[in-house]
Amino acid sequence: MQTTVAANRPDVARQIAAYLLNIEAIQLRPEQPFQWSSGWKSPIYCDNRLSLSFPEVRTYIKNSLAGAIKSNFPAAELIAGVATAGIAQGALVADVLHLPYAYVRPEPKKHGMGNQIEGRVLAGQKVVVLEDLISTGGSSLKVVDVLREAGADVLGMISIFTYGFSLADENFKQKNVQLVTLTDYDSLLKEALKLDYIESGQLTTLNKWREDPGSWGV
Repeated sequence: MQTTVAANRPDVARQIAAYLLNIEAIQLRPEQPFQWSSGWKSPIYCDNRLSLSFPEVRTYIKNSLAGAIKSNFPAAELIAGVATAGIAQGALVADVLHLPYAYVRPEPKKHGMGNQIEGRVLAGQKVVVLEDLISTGGSSLKVVDVLREAGADVLGMISIFTYGFSLADENFKQKNVQLVTLTDYDSLLKEALKLDYIESGQLTTLNKWREDPGSWGV
C-alpha cells in the first residue's frame, strides 16, 4: 500500500512545514533531544494541536485535508477522528466536506454506555480516518481495527504530518490501509534548512535519527 504526500502537492507540503515551524508546533533540537513517552530520544518534537490557535494556519490545514480527501477518497461518507489530537481537526474537516463525523477513543469508556466510538458509524459506511501525526502508526491503526469491527469500510487514513519511519510503512501495509499525509519529515527538513531553523551540518544527525530512532542517542 502506497503512502502519498499531499496527493503529489509539494507546494502544500512546503507551506504546511513552514507554518508548523513558524508557530513552533514542530521544534528541532539535535543537540538537546526530547524524550518521547516511548522512551525514544528524538531531535524533533511535534504538537500539531498548536495549529488550532492560529486561524490562518488552522484554515489552511483544514482546507488542505479536505482537498486531499476529495482527491484520494472521493467516496468518503464519514470522517472519523483519532482521539485526542485528531478530534478537533476531524470535526473541522467534516464540516468543510458536509459529512457525518465521529471520533474513536483509545479504549471504551468505563462509565455510561461504555462507548469507544463517539458518534454514529453505520455498517458498510465508507470512512476516512483523520490523524494529526503518524509515528509508528500503531495507535492510529488500532482505530482502524475498531471501526472495521463496527462494520465500517475504512477507505484509508489522512494525517497532517508523518515521520516516514519504515516501521510505519510496514504497519500500514500489513493492515492494508492507504495513508495520505499533507507533509513529511523530508519536506520539513528542506523547509527548516531554507528558513534557517537548522544548519546544513545538522542534517546528517537528523537523517540518522529517522533511520534508527529506537537506538539513536542511546
